[in-house]
Amino acid sequence: MTSADQLRPRRRPTASVDVGGVLVGSAHPVVVQSMTNTDTADADATALQVVRLAAAGSQLVRVTVNTEAAAAAVPEMVRKVRDLGFETPIVGDFHYNGHQLLVDHPEAARALAKYRINPGNVGAKRHDHNFQTIVRVAIEHDRPIRIGVNWGSLDPALLTSMMEANAALASPRDSRDVMIEAMLASALRSAELAEETGLGHDRIIVSAKVSGVRDLVDIYRRLAAQCDYPLHLGLTEAGMGMKGIVASTAGLSVLLSEGIGDTIRVSLTPEPGAGRELEVEVAQQVLQSLGLRSFAPQVSACPGCGRTTSVFFQEMARDIQAHLKERMPAWRELHPGVEDLKVAVMGCVVNGPGESKHADIGISLPGTFEEPVAPVFVDGTLHATYRGDDIVARFIGLLEEYVARRYPTPGGVPDAVATTGPTT
Repeated sequence: MTSADQLRPRRRPTASVDVGGVLVGSAHPVVVQSMTNTDTADADATALQVVRLAAAGSQLVRVTVNTEAAAAAVPEMVRKVRDLGFETPIVGDFHYNGHQLLVDHPEAARALAKYRINPGNVGAKRHDHNFQTIVRVAIEHDRPIRIGVNWGSLDPALLTSMMEANAALASPRDSRDVMIEAMLASALRSAELAEETGLGHDRIIVSAKVSGVRDLVDIYRRLAAQCDYPLHLGLTEAGMGMKGIVASTAGLSVLLSEGIGDTIRVSLTPEPGAGRELEVEVAQQVLQSLGLRSFAPQVSACPGCGRTTSVFFQEMARDIQAHLKERMPAWRELHPGVEDLKVAVMGCVVNGPGESKHADIGISLPGTFEEPVAPVFVDGTLHATYRGDDIVARFIGLLEEYVARRYPTPGGVPDAVATTGPTT
């Protein structure tokens, strides 16, 4: 647990749920998860997408299990992921027929690390029976469940009864409030039924997902006040591109800053043919921006103004950011702790030197009409002043040396970075 996690505000203590070796809840760091969009019946395609998401940093990956063919392919898909060197827990997402698929395909039930149940989609006539069937399979295979309520598929019988009861009141409440109460009731009643069926309290995660930011904040504040189950956060159907990123960030940031949320997903609609790694990167950046976790070195770069009319500043910021991203897979293995590194790439003398001093390592370029020199700071001290056409290459070289010294390879001999005084 990092110092950031220790400082994080917490709601009342939550249970800790073990999902295939990944701990969710209690004082554990917030877990990032994602979901594939391949046909799970295609074991090869799904395994490759799981691996890409895991390589991007997803700690849990959820897959759709909606047909006999998908359920039959799950064990092979999981084996392929393991053969590729990834132990990432894989979660099964079940709707409508999950009770049948899990019973008919015990190998799939064993291969999956967790089952997601939507209580609104387990059947109206045999709702509790079907729900309990999934829970009993979870008990048999010692698997946790997520009770995932969604406002787009809320239990119709429960919602109808609560709407009718509200309409009969002398002063009916707003339908939005009734919907939120229905979602809370569905989640908590289902959790109670799961425990009555024999599932341990520490084997349940709860979510109540909506697509509006204000609704998300309201419902999770109420949910957090009424239970101590670990909570999975995320806007459902967040959208594509900028809209989805901003909306997800807005909702998650409010709740996470209040200590609400134990695992998160950013549900972005990808561009046609694009991968899904962006949702992992956004989730990580939300957590890192809030100071809750560290995943990669952070680069502070000024937006530019009339003093930075040359494109050289933008190119340098881009190239340094790209170098950090390219080097992180190796650095993560060789230099533990490098994800906490802070780098500044500034464009002129107004805030550049000061910002660079606050970073671990930083460079401040001259503005358009300023003297063409670039001071470089290491650990708050002026280390060198660069001139010429090779400023970026020299700074990247210094950055490599700094990482080797500051975050030495366990058992290895770190390189040194001279910091004995300014040089030119």
